[in-house]
Amino acid sequence: MRSASLQYATALADVALEQGAAEPVKKQLEDFGAAYRESAELRSVLSSPAVERTAKHGVIEKLAARLGASRIVRNFLFIVVDNQRTHLLPEILETFETVIRQRQGVAEAEVTSAAELSAPQKARLQQTLEGLTGKKIQASYSLDPALLGGALVRIGDTIYDGTVRNRLNQMRARLAAE
Repeated sequence: MRSASLQYATALADVALEQGAAEPVKKQLEDFGAAYRESAELRSVLSSPAVERTAKHGVIEKLAARLGASRIVRNFLFIVVDNQRTHLLPEILETFETVIRQRQGVAEAEVTSAAELSAPQKARLQQTLEGLTGKKIQASYSLDPALLGGALVRIGDTIYDGTVRNRLNQMRARLAAE
């Protein structure tokens, strides 16, 4: 099923980027995704084979109007519902965001540090990471006092470990090897 989600997300990304509406579409899908997660009734109506297609379209129309969703989003939701893929909506929406970020050259970084980083430290770290990856970095920050000092950065499957604990372990290993 993962490939089906990727196909839908990629098709939507193609249209959104072509029309220069990637960010608005992303925001509108986030809003729809929140409504979809919160409402068991909405999930039930959109996924039920007993509910006619026109009724499902009506629900989507009303919700799209209330959320201020564009024709792109509305038509996309029609297609998902018509092809009986509503159970994939959360996965499609998540995959869409990933596809958009990749196409825009943006990477997400998870930065864990022992202490709160100052604004200049965050800016230097972001600049360094952008130089290493060649992508624009969107960082999220968290604290872990167990690190002693420094920072641990995860970008996708790559980990950059600049923690004091890691440096001490490396030093210990070098001393043990001598």
